[in-house]
Amino acid sequence: MSAPLLRITTEDTLPASADCVVIGAGIVGVSAAYWLARAGKSVVLIEKGVIGGEQSSRNWGWCRQQNRDARELPLSTKSLALWEEMTADLGEDLGFRRCGLLYLSNSETEIEGWANWGRFARGEGVDTRMLDGKEATERGVATGQSWRGGVWSPSDGIADPSRAAPLIAKGVLKHGGRVVQNSAARGLELSAGAVSGVITERGVIATTQVVMAGGAWASSFLRQLGVEFPQAAVRSSILSVKPGAEGLPPALHTASVSVTRRGDGGHTLAISGRGHLDPTPGALFGAKHFLPMFAKRWRALRPGGLQAWNAGFESRSRWSMDRQTPMERTRILSPRPSRALTKETLRRARELLPALRDIPVEAIWAGYVDSTPDGVPVIDTDTGVEGLMLAAGLSGHGFGIGPGVG
Repeated sequence: MSAPLLRITTEDTLPASADCVVIGAGIVGVSAAYWLARAGKSVVLIEKGVIGGEQSSRNWGWCRQQNRDARELPLSTKSLALWEEMTADLGEDLGFRRCGLLYLSNSETEIEGWANWGRFARGEGVDTRMLDGKEATERGVATGQSWRGGVWSPSDGIADPSRAAPLIAKGVLKHGGRVVQNSAARGLELSAGAVSGVITERGVIATTQVVMAGGAWASSFLRQLGVEFPQAAVRSSILSVKPGAEGLPPALHTASVSVTRRGDGGHTLAISGRGHLDPTPGALFGAKHFLPMFAKRWRALRPGGLQAWNAGFESRSRWSMDRQTPMERTRILSPRPSRALTKETLRRARELLPALRDIPVEAIWAGYVDSTPDGVPVIDTDTGVEGLMLAAGLSGHGFGIGPGVG
């Protein structure tokens, strides 16, 4: 079973030229193309598979300021407003709701960490409220247990990963942009070191501006241009249960499990930070960059198998522009989930929330979270190639800030 995803129909032909070409139709790519089209630019969005087919439809759907890195916080705040603006402009339901996020804990260390972050964030204008034991227990009544404390962030919310990217892509079309699926970008044409075109499997689009928003594929694409971008991918396994559980918070995080209400009334279940590190040529080559992060997360990460290696999205090899590339051989990264991890996730969720005990599983899936060494996205024009902007490495918390990154 794969992650739910709304499919939309787009054209099959590429334009001869554009002011800008956006590569990759995840949440960042569709948002970038949307804002360009709204600004009256000639933009074409190209996607090797289907819109939102990879991590943009495989995440929790959280749109949060809470516990953000300080470097991301202004972008997070802006993105919440942009989710609302996009929804109003598109006239479509992206599933965005400022429903508030609830964090509960029995760990004094964790609670103190949240309190320290909160003191900083309130100075930045973020509405984040510490909960004492009584308040946390009242807000967490669905768990049927007492809590030492927690956090309530009322202005944060959720959106629907199964609908957001496809519907924003429809917004690109609404404002005069072009969208083409099943059309992989193989590389760039350069003139005097500057972008002059995008080479795709269907031909060349003349352009002087490119946004690389290829998610987990960004590193291997940039390597074709001699640009090194350290990137590692963690395989995250998630499941959803059918509608029927009532009285749960819309979005709840605990150290044991996190639960998010879906648009259809079902719930997405995951264990924060848990995943499998599938080795790839790129990850092995760049291991030195990631050692500090792996050292911090070694309790949560488990060694994986060869799925990522075989998929080819972190290849170190150079490919020919006139032959099939790894992106065409693997149109959509849809790795096998860890049955052991999803089984443990379901057990924890049902133990934490009695309302879930008789609710059947709806779907189980996995996705690759593309990460940078410091866990903060790269949004940069200084790539070494004039006219090429990089927007990737969103490190597992990019869905919520996608509109702002775009």
